[in-house]
Amino acid sequence: MSTFTTKDGTEIFYKDWGTGQPIVFHHGWPLSADDWDNQMLFFLDKGYRVIAHDRRGHGRSTQTATGNEMETYAADVAALVAHLDLKNAVHIGHSTGGGEVARYVARYGGEGRVAKAVLIGAVPPIMLKTDSNPGGLPIEVFDGFRAALVANRAQFYRDVPGPFYGFNREGAKVSQGAVDNWWRQGMMGGAKAHYDCIEAFSETDFTEDLRKIDVPVLIMHGDDDQIVPIADSALLAAELVKHGTLKVYKGLPHGMCTTHPEIINPDLLAFIQI
Repeated sequence: MSTFTTKDGTEIFYKDWGTGQPIVFHHGWPLSADDWDNQMLFFLDKGYRVIAHDRRGHGRSTQTATGNEMETYAADVAALVAHLDLKNAVHIGHSTGGGEVARYVARYGGEGRVAKAVLIGAVPPIMLKTDSNPGGLPIEVFDGFRAALVANRAQFYRDVPGPFYGFNREGAKVSQGAVDNWWRQGMMGGAKAHYDCIEAFSETDFTEDLRKIDVPVLIMHGDDDQIVPIADSALLAAELVKHGTLKVYKGLPHGMCTTHPEIINPDLLAFIQI
């Protein structure tokens, strides 16, 4: 099992397969590197080097009590990139992982480390409703997440995959395997880290990070995303990045990389090959 240790002693698990231009995948809350299985196999077959890590407190990484916020998440990515000496990498982030990508590329993406970035169903610029972000979600939504996690995390992680994958929509074809795999990944991680990460993904403001990014950015979002509503995320993020391309997927859910890889993967490949 491949791991490295950060400066504060956190052990970070990662997968590193293949050769060629590196593609680094950043998973969403409360999942793990396993959420990218389909994409990693697809791009490995296309001749790329594919890398994905379990964020601290998630998956097989240390169940941290501290450092469960975006500044440290991005620093952990920088440490992984340095550990593997990655250059000219494409960083692809989903949901919370999209925030991690924005923060990492803005703060650490110089010196030829980053070629391109992709934000999929991503949380930037900010999810929380504030005076400067009146279209955001009220704090009570995220307080509800925290309360449900504390009350019965195992049941909460059974309930979330429905809207996450759009399985709660009339006529949806439900994949029990996808639901079970979501639950499996979530329950591998630490409750404290997952609790803290709710604040990290909902209250972190990535506005200035997006403005600082100089590399090409592809922003992909389903217009039926029930977890990160498109109007207050992708549509705003696309206006903030310098070299951005927005691609909206009609009727697709938050977890569209899992439910519709046959659509998402070719679009990712086309962007990377430009």
